[in-house]
Amino acid sequence: MFTGIVSAIGRIVDVRALGADAAFGNALTVEAPAGWLGTTAIGDSIALAGACLTVVSIDTAHDRFQVEVSAESLAATRGLDAAGEVNLEKALRAGDRLDGHLVSGHVDGVGTVALFERAGESWQLRVAAPRPLARFFAQKGSVAVDGVSLTVNRVVDSDVDCEFSVNLIPHTVQHTTLRGLAAGRQVNLEVDPIARYVERMLAARAD
Repeated sequence: MFTGIVSAIGRIVDVRALGADAAFGNALTVEAPAGWLGTTAIGDSIALAGACLTVVSIDTAHDRFQVEVSAESLAATRGLDAAGEVNLEKALRAGDRLDGHLVSGHVDGVGTVALFERAGESWQLRVAAPRPLARFFAQKGSVAVDGVSLTVNRVVDSDVDCEFSVNLIPHTVQHTTLRGLAAGRQVNLEVDPIARYVERMLAARAD
């Protein structure tokens, strides 16, 4: 489990195919800020852009670690198939503070940025989410965008998709990869796990 509070921005510096065709995934080498890996061990979970991945090797001398991403995960996410910056968060430990919201690191879908612009001292972000996810968004509810815990301010449904709005404070923009967003960019989305369970229970009750 995670909290959606990004603790570092890393960079994918190498992408290596694990096989000869699309049925295989990729091995990613990620460079973290100096000292960030700390006591990280092989087998630990780290969220990259909101996707929970397992550390398979560590090079502490160069502040690098490697993860493997399955073809299924690649198909369900964005940003894990090429070099570039990624938000990093280590898995939550028992006793840690829960400053964001509960995040599983299981991406539910890929959204598209509809708007990203200044709004006073902050930034307004509007994301068009896949229609099947619409029932999980609610005003004042939580959503993880590329692994960042955010509060939903507004939800607008249409026959095609569901557009939600969030507000980003300057600190969030400065310390996550969301600073590089622009209209048309794709982002990983994870809905609030509580909403997922509630929807499941209501569906079973209706049956």
